[in-house]
Amino acid sequence: MRADQQSSPGPVTSTRAAPANTAEAVADWADGRLGIYTLSKANLRKIFPDHWSFMLGEICLYTFVIILLTGVWLTLFFVPSMGEVVYDGDYVPLKGIQMSEAYASTMKISFEVRGGLLMRQIHHWAAIVFVAAMFVHMMRVFFTGAFRKPREINWLFGAGLLFLGMFDGFMGYSLPDDLLSGTGIRFMEGAVLAVPLVGTYLQMFIFGGEFPGHDIVPRLFTVHILLIPGIMLGLLVAHLILVFYHKHTQFAGPGRTNDNVVGMPLMPVYMAKAGGFFFLVFGMIAAMSAFATVNPIWAYGPYRPDQVSTDAQPDWYMGFSEGLIRIMPGWEIDLWGHTLVMGVFVPLMVFPLVLVAIWAYPFLEAWITGDRREHHIADRPRNAPVRTAFGAAWISLYLILLAGGGNDLLATHFHLSINAITNAVRIGFFVLPVIVFVITKRWCLGLQRRDKEKVLHGRESGVIKRLQHGEFVEVHAPLPPDRLYTLTAHDQPQPVDLPAEVDENGVARRAGLLARTRAKLSRGFYGEGSQISKPTADEHREISSGHGHH
Repeated sequence: MRADQQSSPGPVTSTRAAPANTAEAVADWADGRLGIYTLSKANLRKIFPDHWSFMLGEICLYTFVIILLTGVWLTLFFVPSMGEVVYDGDYVPLKGIQMSEAYASTMKISFEVRGGLLMRQIHHWAAIVFVAAMFVHMMRVFFTGAFRKPREINWLFGAGLLFLGMFDGFMGYSLPDDLLSGTGIRFMEGAVLAVPLVGTYLQMFIFGGEFPGHDIVPRLFTVHILLIPGIMLGLLVAHLILVFYHKHTQFAGPGRTNDNVVGMPLMPVYMAKAGGFFFLVFGMIAAMSAFATVNPIWAYGPYRPDQVSTDAQPDWYMGFSEGLIRIMPGWEIDLWGHTLVMGVFVPLMVFPLVLVAIWAYPFLEAWITGDRREHHIADRPRNAPVRTAFGAAWISLYLILLAGGGNDLLATHFHLSINAITNAVRIGFFVLPVIVFVITKRWCLGLQRRDKEKVLHGRESGVIKRLQHGEFVEVHAPLPPDRLYTLTAHDQPQPVDLPAEVDENGVARRAGLLARTRAKLSRGFYGEGSQISKPTADEHREISSGHGHH
């Protein structure tokens, strides 16, 4: 035999025991071709931290699943057509009324299909809770600084999910073609027409002719059930993949660092909890749907362009956009025979800016601090006073605009002047966020001082002791080491300094506009008056060894 030749190997004998049953044999066959066991072993034991606020993201996921399940069921009975029919269904007050097939099919789902009304209610309530959960989850991430490197892209994925969820919800409650949803579509048409130069062309394209046209419901239906959910599903998968890849954030505590995660494994502990929580969320939404009716289209009737429903309000998450329209003065500018409707166009431009203001903040903070490190430990909101104050101010702006969108309801229910409410919202739009910012920042600084006092002097025990010379003092009990660690583990960035006005050769050099702006913002974020210096180990040792504790 030549040296470069090899004998053929003999049969390979497996040391693994034979499959115990058919199911195990099938599992072995699949694993040999797909590598499922190896993949599962690496990921199903992944550790997740345990904190109640992390369940907010789970509510988003579970409600999205509920929306998909009920939405598929509803598409089996809904007719997305604006063709005219005469109603002859079970709801007697509307018998003989001309309406669109979309409205008639929704009425059939509500009154003739077994369980149809409950399915409609679950679908709508799940959508409301879905957007609310995304909103609260986003603010949890914001206030704890969980958007920092390496999670900036995931923050944008979440922002995209919230934005798409808002508009898909708007399209969803516009599909039944009732008087309330038709009023909302009319509102959208006015916003589109206010766009300079191309507004009329966009309106004709969207509606397929003069309002209301014959194409808007079929087009909204296609976008609502296919386009936007498909994009959202892709973003959701990418969002979850990045959560797995970057690992979950956790709050500061003993044994918790940027390099580890302290918690429970995904299987079986976390999955068992998640499964139970899914059914709890589903049950709560089903109970809400059974006892609290939302969007009773039979009370509004079919849409007619010459009518407007009373109490016309969108779902809460689109209310701030209507508030922008309602508080904006009806200004118009006539140029070269064309009218620019500023009363609608300006709110249309401000609408995305309100959302971008909060979504762009992580990149502003990273630029100001110049921090390029990875962060896997979540902040306590009090330890980032400017960030927390900014978030609270943004929420106050959102809420004041939401109140402006319901100024008619506030006026009728509380017997107030609608003009007074509108003027108050106009003033509050500029004043309220500033007031909330100042109060929240001072509140955070006060909590920081309290934490520092606890670290240095311990907690108040409620025991009063009389000393030998007659002085009464309160006994302070020292904090346990784990609590001391939690109160002092946070970082405190220092303000960025401007470069020297002259270089090493004595040549004058002037800092650029961006450098000066960054330094000024840095002093505002982290300078004197924006954070309380945390106690040092020497300070704690000196006071503890003296007469600080009794």
